[in-house]
Amino acid sequence: MNRPAADWMNHLPTDRLIAEFSVWSADLVRLADDMARIRPHADILHIDVADGVFAPSFLFFPDLVARIRAVSDLPIHVHLMVDDAVLLSQIDQFAEAGSDLISLHVENAAVAGAALDRIAAHGIRAGMVLRVETPVGQAAPWLQRIDMLTLLGTAIGVKGQGLNPAATDRLQTAAGLIAAAGRRVVLAADGGIRDTTVPLLRAAGAETVVLGSLAFGAEDLGARMAWLRDLG
Repeated sequence: MNRPAADWMNHLPTDRLIAEFSVWSADLVRLADDMARIRPHADILHIDVADGVFAPSFLFFPDLVARIRAVSDLPIHVHLMVDDAVLLSQIDQFAEAGSDLISLHVENAAVAGAALDRIAAHGIRAGMVLRVETPVGQAAPWLQRIDMLTLLGTAIGVKGQGLNPAATDRLQTAAGLIAAAGRRVVLAADGGIRDTTVPLLRAAGAETVVLGSLAFGAEDLGARMAWLRDLG
């Protein structure tokens, strides 16, 4: 099985934006080709999972993660947008399929402790995500147990929306909480990622942005990524 080194998160860049590519925006008919095309530019692959209950979409499944694992050694970050009732079983399935980082939602608070225990038992990294309407402070109790905190900048599970006006202030608040926690937790922005918004999100503290059509739809991916790196 292709796999990144066990300490892959310790080697993520700190002097530029981490490039996290969302498979939701890839060409799913030519997925292996797209994985090869982005390989020189991507630091992390991002795979959204939604059950049609917690989020309105139906996305993706463990077999897809397993197939991507077979053709890529990039770290795979699975973002679970699923109901409490299925969260633990989803963690098992996606961990076994080859995930390197699994993020659940802060809104899964009733089962979050057990979910983080389950992720740790699989020997992989854990993250948490906040919906755009959830107060950022709700992430604070979990910061000692996670490696990535992702703030959504749009309504959950719907593509093509504009960035919520509060997104940058929320990132700044989250960055302050992470600093107070005294350990590295990668701060990510997901949703509303455009060439006009990425500089604002970076300035507000985002260490990575989840790149969808901004990357996969670029006419010149190399030039787009050079622009991204130049943001610092």
